[in-house]
Amino acid sequence: MKNILIVGSFIVLIVGTLFLYSKRTPAGNTYDPQISPADFSSEVTNMFFTLEPGTVFVYEAEKAEGHERIEVTVLSETRMVMGVEAVIVKDQVFLDGELIEDTRDWYAEDLEGNVWYFGEETAEYEGGVMTTTAGSWEAGIDGAKPGLIMKANPQVGDSYRLEYYAGEAEDMADVVTLNESLVVPAGAFTGCLKTYDYTPLDPNAKEYKYYCPEVQGVALEVNIEDNERMELIS
Repeated sequence: MKNILIVGSFIVLIVGTLFLYSKRTPAGNTYDPQISPADFSSEVTNMFFTLEPGTVFVYEAEKAEGHERIEVTVLSETRMVMGVEAVIVKDQVFLDGELIEDTRDWYAEDLEGNVWYFGEETAEYEGGVMTTTAGSWEAGIDGAKPGLIMKANPQVGDSYRLEYYAGEAEDMADVVTLNESLVVPAGAFTGCLKTYDYTPLDPNAKEYKYYCPEVQGVALEVNIEDNERMELIS
């Protein structure tokens, strides 16, 4: 009987240890989206996030540092990431007319209509000189994994990873509403999807994003900390 009690106690100890370990394991260790290249296309047609080659989105904001302008261009080029053909989107940031960031993002849509983000090549500039490529990551390399930029059928309360590269890129999004109306320089829009975007890497990095069907992309970003607005111009 004594031996049975000892064995039983040992089993309880092991189970308890495994339970505690599982509770302490970071969420990133359990995030493992299964990617089958045959299930993806570089043609992105989601109503809230459409990437038609040749499309250009222009955004502007007034910041403490100066006037910021962002030009987002959907290229006709693609890139293979994890065996998936992803469309390339060029994203350039200018401060008072000077290029300060130049990025290439990679997106693909699965058969259900979900849009996935497979990584980026980014470079920052100062005085016309590249200063760093920190922030670049590619799904499938060094533990990085693709994230969802837009679900096929988003619902209020949905929560998902936008990207995942441990300690470097861990943005998340929660769907807040599906029927927002807004006015920006590019026009007045209704039926917009509002998300709350945040990251555990920076508690102060919190913003609302508004995706509008008429725009087929982001029409407005609002920084929650200072209410700063990045608005669609054209």
